[in-house]
Formats: sequence, C-alpha cells, structure tokens
Amino acid sequence: MNKNQVRNFSIIAHIDHGKSTLADRLIDISQGKSLGTTEEQLLDTMDLEKERGITIKAQAIRLGYNHNNEEYQLNLIDTPGHVDFNYEVSRSLAACEGALLLVDCTQGIQAQTLANVYLAINEDVTIIPVLNKIDSPNAQIERVTNEINSMLGYSESEIFKVSAKTGEGVEDLIKEIIKTIPPPVGDEKNSLQALVFDSKYDQFKGVISYVKIVNGELKKGEKIISMGSGKT
Repeated sequence: MNKNQVRNFSIIAHIDHGKSTLADRLIDISQGKSLGTTEEQLLDTMDLEKERGITIKAQAIRLGYNHNNEEYQLNLIDTPGHVDFNYEVSRSLAACEGALLLVDCTQGIQAQTLANVYLAINEDVTIIPVLNKIDSPNAQIERVTNEINSMLGYSESEIFKVSAKTGEGVEDLIKEIIKTIPPPVGDEKNSLQALVFDSKYDQFKGVISYVKIVNGELKKGEKIISMGSGKT
C-alpha cells in the first residue's frame, strides 16, 4: 500500500474517559458492522484488564477504511490511561504521527489528560481533541469545550464531539484522522531502520515484536539485527 494512504495514531486520555470503547466503535465502522456488535473492549485482552475495566497494556490493530474511493490503512494503538502505565503511552506515541486526545465531557480535563498532552507534544505528533460521552445526561459540553479552549488552545471548531458508546460522530472523526494526521515519512530505498515499540510473548510463537519501519523495507523470512543487543 502507498504510504500516503497510511495513518498511524494513538488514543490518549485520562483513565475511564472511553479510549477502549472508542476503539471498539472505530473497529465497528471500519469493518462495516452494526454499531455495538464488536466484543466490548476488544483490545483489552488481559484477564486483569477485563476484570478491572481498564487498559494496562497498549494494543495495536490495523483497520481498513474506504474514503473517496481510496482505501486507507489506519494503524491504531489503544493506550492505558492510568498514570502507573504512562511508559506504555510514551512508547506508543513514538510510533505514531497523530493522537486522538479524548476528554470525558462529564468530567473535563484531568491530571493525566495534561500529562498525555505533554507526551504528545514532546513526540511532535498531530493532536485531534475529542469530546466524548456527549450522549450522557451529565454531559457538560459547553463547559468542557471552553476548558479545552482555555487550557489547551483549541477552538470549538477544532474539537470533535462524539459518543463512543452510540457511535455518534465517530465516522466524521475517522475522516478527520485521514485529513489531518500526516502519513509516515521515510524512504524505502534506504537501509532498514525500524523502531520496536512493543513486544509480547506467545506460548506458540515465542517473542513477537511490534515495529514501525522508518526507512527501507522488510520482507517475510528476512533476519534483522537488534541495535540494542547486536543479535539477530
């Protein structure tokens, strides 16, 4: 696929502001499913995550979306919101060109919201502010919009208003991701350079690494050298 049709982005937010639910709706829409048919918190795969209803481990997924008769590849990383797992957010942002900054409009900007903004700014990623839970009877849309404007400097027209629960506004958000977040840069003809942003152990396959290729290309079956260990 042409890299100009690739978008790498994370969802960042304070804990319980709806990151994993928004990821579910993005999956629903990209796969053409009826809203809400995806398994709840699909990207939270650890037993403890499902038990506690929070994200502990960042998870990556590739989505396809057709926009103006062109097929786009959306690489999404859902990140934890709890301060104890802040390093997961930092590593995820390093592999992205953009981030959805999710704010719960029943609570407003919280401590981890600001911490994540600083991480995103440090990684120089494009930030799209998103107001979530607009369907809630406790929603304070105008107050939180003004809060985002005064504290983060985004105008009302730049703030997307969605309900991750019902799917309202989510498809427009996908179109904004394609429009606003830049595609990855790099040269396929250069020597291979890649960033390992995550890894996990599979009892059948062994260690599985998640990498973002910055330059060059990688083909199935090729061996690579880790610059950290010097091993293949």
